[in-house]
Amino acid sequence: MLAEMRIQGLGVIEDALLELHAGFTVVTGETGAGKTMVVTGLHLLSGGRAEVSKVRTGMLKAFVEGRFTYSGVEGAERIVTDSGADVDEDGSVIALRAVAVDGRSRAHLGGRSVPVGVLAELSEQLIAVHGQNDQLRLLRPAEQRAVIDRFAGDAVAKPLRAYQEIRSEWLAVIAELTERSTRSREMAQQADLLKHGLTEIDAVAPEPGEDVELTDQIKRLAAVDELRAAATEAHAAVSGSPDGDLDAPGAMGLVSEALRRLSTAEDAVLRELAPRLEEASVLLTDVGAELGNYVETLDADPALLEKVLARQSDLKRLTRKYAADVDGVLAWADDARRRLETMDTSEEALAELALRRDQLAIQLAAHASEVSGAREKAAASLAAEITRELSGLAMGQAAIEVTVEQRPAEHGDTHALTIDGRAVHAGPDGVDDVELLLRAHDGAPPLPVHKAASGGELSRVMLAIEVVLAHADTVQTLVFDEVDAGVGGRAAVEIGRRLARLARTHQVLVVTHLPQVAAFADQHLVVDKGHTGGVTRSGVKNLSQTERVSELARMLAGMDNETGRAHAEELLATAEKDKTEFEPKKKRAAKKK
Repeated sequence: MLAEMRIQGLGVIEDALLELHAGFTVVTGETGAGKTMVVTGLHLLSGGRAEVSKVRTGMLKAFVEGRFTYSGVEGAERIVTDSGADVDEDGSVIALRAVAVDGRSRAHLGGRSVPVGVLAELSEQLIAVHGQNDQLRLLRPAEQRAVIDRFAGDAVAKPLRAYQEIRSEWLAVIAELTERSTRSREMAQQADLLKHGLTEIDAVAPEPGEDVELTDQIKRLAAVDELRAAATEAHAAVSGSPDGDLDAPGAMGLVSEALRRLSTAEDAVLRELAPRLEEASVLLTDVGAELGNYVETLDADPALLEKVLARQSDLKRLTRKYAADVDGVLAWADDARRRLETMDTSEEALAELALRRDQLAIQLAAHASEVSGAREKAAASLAAEITRELSGLAMGQAAIEVTVEQRPAEHGDTHALTIDGRAVHAGPDGVDDVELLLRAHDGAPPLPVHKAASGGELSRVMLAIEVVLAHADTVQTLVFDEVDAGVGGRAAVEIGRRLARLARTHQVLVVTHLPQVAAFADQHLVVDKGHTGGVTRSGVKNLSQTERVSELARMLAGMDNETGRAHAEELLATAEKDKTEFEPKKKRAAKKK
């Protein structure tokens, strides 16, 4: 849940702290006082789009900070852990969103800088904001389908995931079959070019790194005389003259002579140097042997040089056409072989793809039918629960129907799927069209919600939907932004009653202008504005019981007079009585004990 939220520099709010409790919290205030900034702040904390226009005039940045508790919510715990956020001693974590006047936005979680998307992921686990824009969105067919899927839960989610996996493979096979069929001539030409290249490369059969090795070998063969002279002279300098000339003993002879002289010396210091000369003698012996072997391998072989040059010419012909070096040529050949595997345009290959497409279509149709069946079953329960909620919202004669119908495929539809002999459109979310219909009273025909309901009735229908979905939702904090717009009187009282009952299982935060709704709250916050030096400033205040009476009187009568206060006190008493009567029997029994 959301334990507290601080807003600084957002709209007309200069600095405000909202300390929130579990249960039902209401936010009220005069028009223009900044009530909507509370919801704007929640949207920012939820990773919503940052608008520079919301930054308070005269300030460089706007800040929204929220403290969340999330114990037991596995998704939230994983997000907090993965982000490396620091958790407070009470198990809560602080989320922060900053919006600068230059358009830059920053997000922090538990003192760590994080992408804005992390706050969005966290909010999906902990908080749901419902406003008038959500009402309009729920009128769209896609959103109505999302409503029933959300209500149905795993009953739809599991077969839908299987459907989507098979659909992806099915579409890939269709696309490949279409490409091979329509581009057969072009692909055949490309295949011929690739085959020709592979034939040419296979004929030469290059080895990895062979071009580099040949270059080194050619350099040796071309400079064999110079290399032999250098190696021979070095060998003589190390091992001595090959004809045994005593005047040219070489390094090994000199070292041997020095070793002989030291070994016969009477001085211990000189004798200690002998082992080091022995090591030098061994090393010189090895070097002399290797130089001798090298000289023996240096044969002037014009035929071998010619052969190596011819091989290098063959490799250069390949590197001019296919890549910069032999390793690149081999990589081109591997890629060409892979491409050829997908460019088979023979009758057999096309028939095999068509068979695979048809097999996948059968599997897809089965999953689609399972999704449709789960939606139809959920539709009946959803309609019954929404209708029951409407009865409690002063719309006792109204009834909701939720229809689930498979969408027929249009002519030329490339995503057409046959189910029970009918061609239907296989979309990313299944084959169904879902629509919410309202029957305003007995005998009235069921019509789309936006056509059958007045403005006030539409608000109540949407609230009923939100209440029903809230029971099916896992998030603990529900925010309603003036979903009671356009209603009043008895309907407003019923809305307040429904929200109070919803608060028995959720933390509920409501921004409202209706005193009948505000009276049912467990906590009442008011956004008040003041003027200092021609500048409007707003803050948030937690009302005491006496202050709450005054605020409700203002909302009822427009002024804090005796009549308004009397009506406010009566409204509060009625709401308190209703909440007490609704309190679970077990809880009341526990209190009596």
